[in-house]
Amino acid sequence: MKRSREKAASELFAALYPRLAGWCRRLVDDDETAHEIASEAFTRLWARWTAVAEPRGFLYVTAANLVRDHWRKLERERRAVHRATHEAAVRPPAEPADPSVRLLVQSLPERLRVPILLHYYADMPIREVSALTGRKEGTVKADLHAARELLRAHLRRSLDHTV
Repeated sequence: MKRSREKAASELFAALYPRLAGWCRRLVDDDETAHEIASEAFTRLWARWTAVAEPRGFLYVTAANLVRDHWRKLERERRAVHRATHEAAVRPPAEPADPSVRLLVQSLPERLRVPILLHYYADMPIREVSALTGRKEGTVKADLHAARELLRAHLRRSLDHTV
């Protein structure tokens, strides 16, 4: 039993790790961090191996949460460095003049962010995103639409500020 469990986990790792790590790499812009996140997602899967019905979905949702935590950590570090180097400096504008799409995606509420990450960054079809998130396909489509509209509005505002 233990041997077959280890073999199944090993086969799953070989099949999914490269794509998961590549997906994480696109989100965090750093090979080492991407591999750490992908490895941690597999570690968490292994800890819950017998309780997880859909390992691939568990890995991607876990990795998305770890990426979000990484982004939050980077933002906290950026703010700390900014405070340390610009103690009495002029306050930055409320919205950055040139926001990256990644930062905009990061700012979305989780209900909208997870479908965006799974559909556009992990190339999962809506049907699969629906199954992984436990939402109806129509709800996933509506969430993707709402997220795109929010992103579009943020980008328009930032373009209006730069012109």
